[in-house]
Amino acid sequence: MASWLTLIESTVTGLGFELVDCERSSHGLLRVYIDRLPGQTYDSPGDLVTVEDCEKVTRQLQYALETVDADYARLEVSSPGVDRPLKTPAHFARFVGEEIEIALKHPFQGRKRYTGVLCASPDGAPEAIEAGLAWGLILPPAVPRQPVSRTAAKKKAKEEARAAALGETLPEQEVDQVMGFTLDEIREARLVPVVSFKGRRAADASAAGQVAVDEAEELGGQKK
Repeated sequence: MASWLTLIESTVTGLGFELVDCERSSHGLLRVYIDRLPGQTYDSPGDLVTVEDCEKVTRQLQYALETVDADYARLEVSSPGVDRPLKTPAHFARFVGEEIEIALKHPFQGRKRYTGVLCASPDGAPEAIEAGLAWGLILPPAVPRQPVSRTAAKKKAKEEARAAALGETLPEQEVDQVMGFTLDEIREARLVPVVSFKGRRAADASAAGQVAVDEAEELGGQKK
């Protein structure tokens, strides 16, 4: 499978897509999940994977797998969905600032699942940080913050400006709690779906991005 994965990854990335995940079932089903990359130019506009993208990758993968006489029954290529998994250091680096959910291998403070905003690691070994293996999760406050009115916001801005002019320091505000973790410590990590009418994870557009090219049944390339 290792050689297969290398071939699949090189084929997918060669077409300008990101390989998110690859699964092979006991019944010979080979599933490949792809995503579009920021800054790349595609046949159709937008951030979401289209059916045409899946068909394009499917055809190329069939040719590539045939060269190594790969033994598989069916091939499916699809988008990873709005709750796409994060598996590699590159995945984590791409989605810094996004809300994610992680599941730890072992409980921390009595819990295994945490949700927060992905950020750079606040601590950890320098080599782990450099390799993209250590990250941080900005956790939500224990007590939800109350919405700030426009009047209160203006008052706070005036106080900050006055304090700065006088060289004074205002009382420290609530500091976000950041939990550090390494990729070895987590069982899985996924994006938290965002319901929106625009953006890469738009609710109305996600259905098109998640359409699988059914095992390439009309595209050939199957092996028994």
